[in-house]
Amino acid sequence: MAAEPSLSTEPIVPAPPHPEPHANGMSRRLNWLRAGVLGADDGILSTAGLVVGVAGATTATGPILTAGVAGLVAGAVSMALGEYVSVSSQRDSERMLLKRERAELEQFPDEEYEELVGLYREKGLSEQTARTVANELTANDAFAAHVDAELGIDPDALTNPWHAAAASAIAFVSGSLLPLLAILLPPPAARVPVTFAVVLLTLAATGVISAALGGARRGPATARLVIGGAVAMSVTYGIGQLVGTTLT
Repeated sequence: MAAEPSLSTEPIVPAPPHPEPHANGMSRRLNWLRAGVLGADDGILSTAGLVVGVAGATTATGPILTAGVAGLVAGAVSMALGEYVSVSSQRDSERMLLKRERAELEQFPDEEYEELVGLYREKGLSEQTARTVANELTANDAFAAHVDAELGIDPDALTNPWHAAAASAIAFVSGSLLPLLAILLPPPAARVPVTFAVVLLTLAATGVISAALGGARRGPATARLVIGGAVAMSVTYGIGQLVGTTLT
């Protein structure tokens, strides 16, 4: 009789539960792209509202150009500064957490090891498997293992506030140029209608893109942007006409 195949009693150790590196990279790229689309939307809406409002008060090119360029520069600086401050605060908090975790590993290695085992138990691993995973990860890089499992932070991938500020400013400027050109290039009588059409079509396109990136329904996301943009430009145009009539 043929001998039966032996069954191994050693536990099968699964790969440690962490996102794939390629998935992390793709997620970061999508976040940057989504932030870029939102920054461009801000530039489109802010500058469109400003130049349309001025166009409601006057048909002269000079005031419209001055208002548009001033709004573009002020908005880009404001967006960049806000992003820099926000990301710097987040980065400082992450660095503080990393420093604290490193100190705890040096002072209480046994307690931190048990905490790591407990975290993997909470993810659904058995006691034996959780300890095997914790042992292997600790032997490879204890600090990286703990900050990934406890904090969800990659010490080598902290966001650079300067990069975030530059990206935010570039996105805002890119969005602002569209309504600025749309209102300056056509003849005076067609400026406002052309700007309305160009801005609303662009907002519809960015709404579709942002919905696709976020996995949301395209219809509601696009409608919110288009309706909001139309209302904003209508209000500023009406105010511009009212102020222009009052001053004249």
